[in-house]
Amino acid sequence: MPHDNLPLLPLTKGVLLPGMVFTMALESDEAIAAVEAAVAAGNSLVIVPFIDGRYASVGVIAEITERGDLPGGMSAVAVRGVERVRLGTAVPGTGRALWVEIEPVGDDAGSSSTAVELAREYRAVVENILVSRGAGRLAERLPDAADPGRVADLAGYSPDLTLDQLVAVLETVDVVDRLRLVLGWARETLADITLRERIKTDVEEGMEKTQREFLLRRQLESIRKELGEDGDDEDRPDDYRTRAAELDLPEQVATAINREIGKLERTPEQSPEHGWIRTWLDTVLELPWGIESEDTIELDDASRILDEDHDGLSDVKQRILEHLAVRKLQAERGLAPVGGRGGGAILALVGPPGVGKTSLGESVARALGRSFVRVALGGVRDEAEIRGHRRTYVGAQPGRLVRALREAGSMDPVLLLDEVDKLGSDFRGDPASALLEVLDPAQNHTFRDHYLEVELDLSKVLFLATANVIDTIPGALLDRMEVIRLDGYTEDEKVAIGRNHLVARQRARAALGEEDVTVTDDALHSIVADYTREAGVRGLERELGTLMRKVAGKVAAGGEDRSGPFVVDGPDVPEWLGRPRFFFETADRDAVPGVATGLAVTGAGGDVLSVEVTMMDGSEGLTITGQLGDVMRESAEIALSYVRSHARDLGIDPGVFAGKRLHVHVPAGAVPKDGPSAGVTMTTALVSLLTGRPVSAKVGMTGEVTLQGRVLPIGGVRQKVLAAHRAGLTTVVLPARNAPDLEDVPETVRGEMTFVLAAHVDEVLDAALTDGVGAAGAEAVAEAA
Repeated sequence: MPHDNLPLLPLTKGVLLPGMVFTMALESDEAIAAVEAAVAAGNSLVIVPFIDGRYASVGVIAEITERGDLPGGMSAVAVRGVERVRLGTAVPGTGRALWVEIEPVGDDAGSSSTAVELAREYRAVVENILVSRGAGRLAERLPDAADPGRVADLAGYSPDLTLDQLVAVLETVDVVDRLRLVLGWARETLADITLRERIKTDVEEGMEKTQREFLLRRQLESIRKELGEDGDDEDRPDDYRTRAAELDLPEQVATAINREIGKLERTPEQSPEHGWIRTWLDTVLELPWGIESEDTIELDDASRILDEDHDGLSDVKQRILEHLAVRKLQAERGLAPVGGRGGGAILALVGPPGVGKTSLGESVARALGRSFVRVALGGVRDEAEIRGHRRTYVGAQPGRLVRALREAGSMDPVLLLDEVDKLGSDFRGDPASALLEVLDPAQNHTFRDHYLEVELDLSKVLFLATANVIDTIPGALLDRMEVIRLDGYTEDEKVAIGRNHLVARQRARAALGEEDVTVTDDALHSIVADYTREAGVRGLERELGTLMRKVAGKVAAGGEDRSGPFVVDGPDVPEWLGRPRFFFETADRDAVPGVATGLAVTGAGGDVLSVEVTMMDGSEGLTITGQLGDVMRESAEIALSYVRSHARDLGIDPGVFAGKRLHVHVPAGAVPKDGPSAGVTMTTALVSLLTGRPVSAKVGMTGEVTLQGRVLPIGGVRQKVLAAHRAGLTTVVLPARNAPDLEDVPETVRGEMTFVLAAHVDEVLDAALTDGVGAAGAEAVAEAA
């Protein structure tokens, strides 16, 4: 019936459509006021959805059919939707309720044939949805609602529609549009239900098919056994038993294999575990159980092989021969190694890149007649790379050691752990810690890989490790290895390596023969001195490769300029390789006060570095540049403190520091540097600047200095001396306590250089500073004074 003004009740938790019966709790004062006003005005009010802070554009006139209290004491009313209305402006009314003008909305198009057809289709779709959900009785009542508009408003009871969708149904006044809207949503719901039913049916049918196939396969297997036609399939349990019987397996390994074969027989082929068990059995049975190489340790042959493969490195070769001699005596006399079941010490070859660490491992394997396998550890951060993954993980596999044994084909290969100093660690564990058991001869005979979960005897493996530096190797791991240092080659040794090995190899790679090109020793000396700066010979080999490719280009081109073989001599090198890339400025620099030459060790071998000091007006103190580490910065502070505290003894006016700031710089600024061995160099540079006495350009120095002026020993003497020799220095100042380390320096180098062994800074200054004062030095001292 028409109404002009009615109280307004906002609905925040649902949508009331015409024909719906709705029970709602009166939770707010506004709702209570609206119901009280409606009761006073004939039990009618208008209910409008209030969603996201706004009213819907269309509301519903509702009649209050029942009123009462809920068990908790809250009031509630039952209302029935009558018809849609549009809201007008608010008008004054009785009580606290909000009254609004309303305008009824009629369903004029509800009797059209289109609306009747859509209503019939919608009823059919809803019936199918209800039947699919087991609500067949409710579906039988749908035809009772014959009016198309009322049929469309049945969507208010649908649990599949959201609140926004229900508001859209309320606001769609046109019956045909409303039916099309709810029909589209109903079709989507029915399609979703149909898809789920089809998936469920397919799964059930697939399971039935799988079970049927399993039974048929078992029956087929029984029939084949009765007929004696078992076949040759390698994945059968009996085949695994045959393979296991052919291997010399330890007892506990054989027990584990038989246990897994039994599980394989009981596991259906369709089960994922069936594939996991087969993979595990294949992995275990592929290991070379009981297969060992027959050592042919002949020291003369081993020495010959080492000399054939490597020039120089006499100390390293001698230590390897000693190691092989011990193993030979142990084998001949049937003695077990003292201190454990393993093969003795683990050798760690430590040295800069390119000195032949990896190839030494190959030579040892050739000398012993064993397989050689290399395990690259650089950048490995996952502990599972060493110990393997547990079988519970998808894609699990054994660790690198197990895979290396499988690749080697024997249980006693020479196994090279390459770049052990570059192991990392993160949330996946610490691979270096996993290597502690592997490299301990007293423990590695019972190594357990997480994937295999059986004891693996690694005591017969000859482990060799390589590293560029030992600083990054964990102490516990380093303690298990015997360090053999490869400190680099002299220039003569590099020339010999180039002549005996590298020239022939690069010539063959360029498809050239001896009749095509000859490289003289003078050319090799020129390449080593002017085109490479390294401890090893990789750069030398690259330059020789460039040279051979250029020669190959000329040979391939032919023509008149190819008359006979090419001979590359010293003066010819720039013609082939271009201008020299390196030159050592240290020995040729002008004698300038405040500049001293130090010696250092980097990951690439020994190197020379300059220390420059200057003084300027400014706040008293010290500026240090050159990307120096904390230890090296402390060395600069110590050097300045010593100079200031002994200024008069050094011939320096103590007042020269007043109002002056000192700046210490170590080129090259882009290269990180650290360590205490630059202490004497910084002290000498400071004294040189403040006294105006230049440091001899032919002198290099190294050593740690204390506040009392004592010179403490340092490491890397051989590498530092070789670097000084390459740089053209003739005098090297070393700590007195490093005197025994000079025995490691090649005799040819020792004969060409002068060594000053200093126990105190005064001895360093006497050897390094010249007597005269240069012009720049006199000027600097005069300005400072």
